[in-house]
Amino acid sequence: MQWVHSQNVRNSLTEIRIVYDNEAKEGFRGQWGFACLVGKNTLFDTGGDLDTLLFNMMRFEVNLALIDTIVLSHSHGDHIGGIGIVDMLGDVRVFVPRSFSSRFKKKLSSRPNVDLVEVSVTTTISDGIFTTGELGQFTKEQALVLETSRGSVVITGCSHPGLENILRFAAQFDEVYGVVGGFHGFNRLESLENISLVVPCHCTRRKRAILALYPETSKVCAAGCRFAI
Repeated sequence: MQWVHSQNVRNSLTEIRIVYDNEAKEGFRGQWGFACLVGKNTLFDTGGDLDTLLFNMMRFEVNLALIDTIVLSHSHGDHIGGIGIVDMLGDVRVFVPRSFSSRFKKKLSSRPNVDLVEVSVTTTISDGIFTTGELGQFTKEQALVLETSRGSVVITGCSHPGLENILRFAAQFDEVYGVVGGFHGFNRLESLENISLVVPCHCTRRKRAILALYPETSKVCAAGCRFAI
């Protein structure tokens, strides 16, 4: 399954809901990890544990029956710990980097409702959504890219390959409008200057610096937040 770019495919309105993060808004639970729901049917990462993930989804009144796609960024436990959610879903495609352990992939693909898709290169997820494919040398990771009417929105797990490298890769296809997710140790803050929506989540070490440097374009991230693109 390869990626096919279409200039005609644009999401006029895409909502991203943060369903797992270190921080949490009132009424939601915070735990170390990350997950977000893109639209109504695509879950990016599953956080560190199933209970917290389900609690926050309940607070959002998420209809689990609509979720038919899960994309896992990388194999660390704070991003795949809630993968047991597949047992509560109908038929679901799960996109994982090819570098995931054979044991994890075998266990996941043994579920009768799971269609496991191993990703190594840029791959279409659905209309207007694609994955970068595996990036990085050591901890391989994939990011999600949404095509919107304002440009591309990049969703990252931890940015282990370097956020600047992920953004540079995504910019090959379209101007980057926004970036949401974990930025890890990213320190080239000038790279965010021309991005209209910056949402540093989870493992981002320089959250305060980013929010202070870009007060007009950066937003606080926490479980319970939603962002309409």
